[in-house]
Order: sequence, then structure tokens, then C-alpha cells
Amino acid sequence: MSAPAVKAERLLVNRFLPYGRQVIEEDDIAAVAEAMRGELLTTGPYVGRFETALCKTVGAKHAVVCANGTAALHMAARALNLGPGTKVIVPSITFLATASAPHLNGADIVFADVDPDTGLMTPKTLTEALERAGGADAVFNVHLNGQCGAIEEIAQIAHAHRARIVDDACHSLGTGYVAADGSATTIGSNAFCDLSIFSFHPVKSIAMGEGGAVTANDPELVKRLLRARSHGMTRDPSDFVNLDEAFDETGAPNPWYYELTEPEFNWRANDIQCALGVSQLGKLGRFVARRRAIAAAYDSLLASLAPIVRPLARTRRALPAWHLYVARIDFTAAGISRAKLMRHLSALGIGTQVHYFPVHRQPYYADQFETPELAGADRYYAQALSLPLFASMTVSDAETVVQALIECLGL
Repeated sequence: MSAPAVKAERLLVNRFLPYGRQVIEEDDIAAVAEAMRGELLTTGPYVGRFETALCKTVGAKHAVVCANGTAALHMAARALNLGPGTKVIVPSITFLATASAPHLNGADIVFADVDPDTGLMTPKTLTEALERAGGADAVFNVHLNGQCGAIEEIAQIAHAHRARIVDDACHSLGTGYVAADGSATTIGSNAFCDLSIFSFHPVKSIAMGEGGAVTANDPELVKRLLRARSHGMTRDPSDFVNLDEAFDETGAPNPWYYELTEPEFNWRANDIQCALGVSQLGKLGRFVARRRAIAAAYDSLLASLAPIVRPLARTRRALPAWHLYVARIDFTAAGISRAKLMRHLSALGIGTQVHYFPVHRQPYYADQFETPELAGADRYYAQALSLPLFASMTVSDAETVVQALIECLGL
């Protein structure tokens, strides 16, 4: 790109561009206000409305909405009985919660390496982790940045080892996948996994303030998820054990009665969150299209900066709903540290972030579990920098970001 160097004065007059942010419009505010005027602020009608809308969006039979993505991951671990004595494989490039949620339930974590150019676990790195662990009870497969990898092959490997599959799709609401037979599916339909996890944090594809969900097709898993969401309680008469207390003299269930199956947390989402979620889900197509357009603009604008700056490698069958736009930067060749570049960009009104520091190198997990060097994860981390990407950005904003990169890198 032959754009002239950008002067700091010019950039500083523009609004600050964070790496991600929510897009809240007047109809979203109206939806929340309507919920707040209702009789029930929690366990009310908007919870079911959101779950129905999410099922329709991703093609799943059931959805269980909850407080946040971490809660969704923990509920999945509970539903699959991933407790003490079990092993869960997690790619090292992910947010802490992917590993911590099943580990908090008692599972041992086995970290898998990733492709250094995409950050995604591959069939090869999954196989290596399974061999190192001597098998596993579950695989938590992360669809990083909005892109999914070889999900069919990973499913085949996991099933061959009798491991359940949880798709951590917190980055990937709206992402599509074209299967080997040419059929199209949506991440969250659970075509190649047991459960899918979503997050509705403000920087994600849609915002609920905080919020999460698990999609499932197995009714028995749904029952377990519902108990894991709400204290381990059941009001289903078919589950009752204490029959003398549960039913009256006619055999009808007592209207107040519930039983504790096993202790769980309160991971419920409230109606205020879900009202916002319903409104935002209606805009998902528009938001995803804008994110894809900005990602395409970045791809074009960065093309001439190779090999110093390159986009992520693309996987063959994914139709990404980009959550993050990660540039791969050779900081050594550029002659600047990542920290210094981030500070320079911030001074010019450009917010950036790093997603993620390899979880296997976090002090806690390094002490808990012996993990060999994961060269792919280390290489991905060493070059990753998330540039601004959100649904209210313009192509002009992307041009401003790239021009700032050119100035800061001296290209």
C-alpha cells in the first residue's frame, strides 16, 4: 500500500477505535425498557423467547441461556459429568474459561497445540494430545476469532476415542461450515458435536451486557443443563424421590414442591438481558455482514505489508462470522516490540489487544499439569495482534488503522 505516512495530529481528532465494542441502537433500548415494565424481571417470558430465537438462528433443537459464556462452559462440564478422574483436551490458544470451567468441576486439563497460522486445534494436534494423555473423556474445540477448523475430522478422532465434544463457539455466533459432502450447517447446530457454547459479552457478535448459552439436541443433556443453571433443582414429578412429600392424597404433585438433585450454582440469565438478546439476534445478519466487510477491507489493505504484516490463514470450509481481526506481525523484522507498537497505536487513537497468551503457560496450569512445549501455540501468540473490529466500523476506519500501522512500523 502506497498511502502516505499518517500524522498523529490527524488521527487524534478521530474517535478512539477500541479493538471491539457493542452496537446498541434505540430499538434495543426500547426492548429493555419494555422488559423492565413487565411483571417478571427474571425467570420470565423473555428467557424462553431468546432461547427459541437462538435455536432458530443456529438450527439447534434446544438452547439453555445463562449468565455468561463461562457459566455455559461450566454447565456443559456438569451435563457431561466431567468431574474428578476425567480428562478434557483444550487447545492452548483460548480464553482462560475454556480450561477453567471443566477444571473447576474436577477435570484434569490436557492442552493441545494449534496451527500457528490460525490458532486452531487441528486433527494432528488433537491426536498428539490424546496420545500424550492416554485418551480423554471430552474435547473442548475452540472456534477462534470466528473461524472454525477441521470439525468433521476432529469429531471422527474424538468419537474413535469415545470422547464427547463441546464446541466453544463463543467467538462464532453466525459462523457457517460447508461439510465434506457439500452440505451447509451453522455452528451451534451440533452437527459434529454434543454441545455448543456461546457468549454474548459486549465485544461479541451480539451483546446482552453479559450472557451465554448452550445449544443441545439431546433431551437428557438439556435436563442436566437446566439443573446446572438453577441450583440443581427439579420440579419435574418424574424425577421426584421423596414421594410422600411430593404428591398429595390424589396423586397430584404438590404445587410448591421441588427437589435437589445435586448442588449447583445459580447461572440464570434475567429477562432484561434476554430482552436485549432477542433484539440483538434480529440484527445478527447485518452485524455479521459488516464484520465480514471490514475483515475483507483489512485483508486488502494489509496485502502490500507482507511479509511483515499478514492476515490470519483461512480454513477451507469455514464461513466466518469474524469476532476478532487478528493480524500476524513479525515484530523482530519490523524492529519494534509488540508492547511499544500497541502504545504507539493507542496514542494515535487505535485500540489493540492480544488474544491469547497460551493457557498452558499460565502459572497455575504450568504448576498443575506437565505440558511439553507447544510450538504452534507459542508461534501464534508471538505474532498475534487484534485490530479494531465491530459492527459500526466503516471501511474508512479500517483505512485509518492500517495507515497508523504503516506509520508506527515505518513501512
